[in-house]
Amino acid sequence: MDWRHHPEMVRAAQLVAANGVVACPTEAVWGLSCDARSEVAVRRLLAIKNRAQEKGLILIVDHIDRLQPYLTDVDSPRWEPLRARSIGHPVTWLIPHNGTVPKYITGEHRRLAVRVTAHPPTAALCELLAVPLVSTSANPSGAPAATSESKVIAYFGDGVDAIVPGPLGSATGPSEIRDLVTGDIIREG
Repeated sequence: MDWRHHPEMVRAAQLVAANGVVACPTEAVWGLSCDARSEVAVRRLLAIKNRAQEKGLILIVDHIDRLQPYLTDVDSPRWEPLRARSIGHPVTWLIPHNGTVPKYITGEHRRLAVRVTAHPPTAALCELLAVPLVSTSANPSGAPAATSESKVIAYFGDGVDAIVPGPLGSATGPSEIRDLVTGDIIREG
């Protein structure tokens, strides 16, 4: 299925473009997403989730080129691991950035957390918007991540603007987190 043309996906993209916060099926769990460039939307997402800004947030994109505003020399071989889009085993990379990433995204961290997703519904939303999106698990801070649309509704009710259509991926847990510079695994996936 081409999720880019699904009417609910198109509507969700329009809402995100207007500073909205949506729930999305990701590789393993439901997530909350918004336009990473919109401080209004990010602060709303943090409030909905009751998440401290200092923790930082992960950005998702469907292609590394969407990160162009935050990276230097995207054609460099050092970015090759990000070109391998996360499919069955999602990897979130901690990457150096050019200093233009807002603190409401990085929190207290020096590096930017990024996942290049190939999960069809989430990648379609990224493609429709052509900007980096925030992706954080759909749960109030400290609660288990939502693994169903009904759990998203139970957690947030009408606190989110839309629920993006589509199934969860086949991953069984959160994404692995790796440091791009050192190669160190920060969190097993």
